[in-house]
Amino acid sequence: MMEAPLSNANPHIFSRSADRLLTDDDGDEDVHDPIDQREIFDLIKSINDPEHPLSLEELNVVEQCRVKVNDTESSVDVEFTPTIPHCSMATLIGLSIKVKLLRSLPDRFKIDVNITPGTHATEEAVNKQLADKERVAAALENAQLLEVVNQCLTANHHQ
Repeated sequence: MMEAPLSNANPHIFSRSADRLLTDDDGDEDVHDPIDQREIFDLIKSINDPEHPLSLEELNVVEQCRVKVNDTESSVDVEFTPTIPHCSMATLIGLSIKVKLLRSLPDRFKIDVNITPGTHATEEAVNKQLADKERVAAALENAQLLEVVNQCLTANHHQ
């Protein structure tokens, strides 16, 4: 099987943020702990890029400032920035972010994942796919695609 050429063979690598410090009540199940921007960012920052042995944070594909959370309205909105405007992996990256959040957050949350405006050639088409629940569900029924998504979600070995 022939390997496809990389969309971005030499990506710029960014430094990772420090781990979040836990407070005494973080482990207390009786305390209502609203989900916040940093918590969402912590969930998605270590997702592996499909083409490189790097995390989405290291490639600056996800940034904490591009995560919006409203715990009282149960909504999470994440914008991600592909490394290049013609990145062929944009839909797969968005799907990986969405799946990670669907698996990690309570069912009450509405999760929107979109490309940062103006950063990708086909952002409108990719955003439409990611917003379509039926298309996301169908994609996750595809065994090969699900395997690739799961590889993106496994813990990085180089951390």
